[in-house]
Amino acid sequence: MRSSNDINPKQSVALLKALHILTRDGKLNQDSRRKLKQVNHLVNFIAPLFKEVLTQHNNANLAHANLGPVLVDHGAGKSYLGFILYDLLMKELAVGEVIGIETRADLVDKSRQLATECGFTRMRFEHLSVAESITSNSLPSQVDIVTALHACNTATDDAIQFGLAKQAKYMVLVPCCQAQVAEVLREHKVESFGKTPLSEIWRHPIHTREFGSQVTNVLRCLQLEAAGYSVTVTELVGWEHSMKNELIIAKHTGQPRKNAPERMQAILGELNLQSLATRFSI
Repeated sequence: MRSSNDINPKQSVALLKALHILTRDGKLNQDSRRKLKQVNHLVNFIAPLFKEVLTQHNNANLAHANLGPVLVDHGAGKSYLGFILYDLLMKELAVGEVIGIETRADLVDKSRQLATECGFTRMRFEHLSVAESITSNSLPSQVDIVTALHACNTATDDAIQFGLAKQAKYMVLVPCCQAQVAEVLREHKVESFGKTPLSEIWRHPIHTREFGSQVTNVLRCLQLEAAGYSVTVTELVGWEHSMKNELIIAKHTGQPRKNAPERMQAILGELNLQSLATRFSI
């Protein structure tokens, strides 16, 4: 059974059923409860950012101001986040657009169908790769907010590259399964062991995995700071709900952290990760 605390009073029960978060009789199982809690917590973080951007649009003397904020969910998957954001933040407005970007055509088709069924007329989905999403004429040259929830491995980096190219005002990222850095750490483990005592931090396999995940997000934060974003890192929900729980919120200030590129290069060099330098470039 669901409790009154599980669902926002403004949420559409019909939508939650269509997303298979609620059963047909309106109940939640344990997995769905965790999923809904994570998404709703993330919406709570995004809501004040959306209101700020909405105010900026309302006050701007721009040709596109009446269109409202553009929010892009990169690596949207089944688009739980995009649908719930639209339902809670945009449905009652006459402006604003949610765009879901996904490489799996079947998920794009299902999301388009659901948006039509729900009457979410300012919500659309694009079947595009990362490179295509940056250059495609179907997407605006600038967007306001980029989100990525549990974007696996390098998919978070894809969202960051997209956000940088589109001059996003905010990026809200919940990374997942960061494997690539750990793989490179393993490849150079012997070399690193002779180079620096810091290699003890990732000598054991479980430490390699966890340290690789930590380093990945540290490098992402430096990348964003080098590009003129201020960065906040916090927890999304309690660890009992998800082990993939780190939330990165980046706000564009136009003031790059001057030593961020130097610090990034130093970390890459010290840990024998130079081969990944282009991944964290700006």
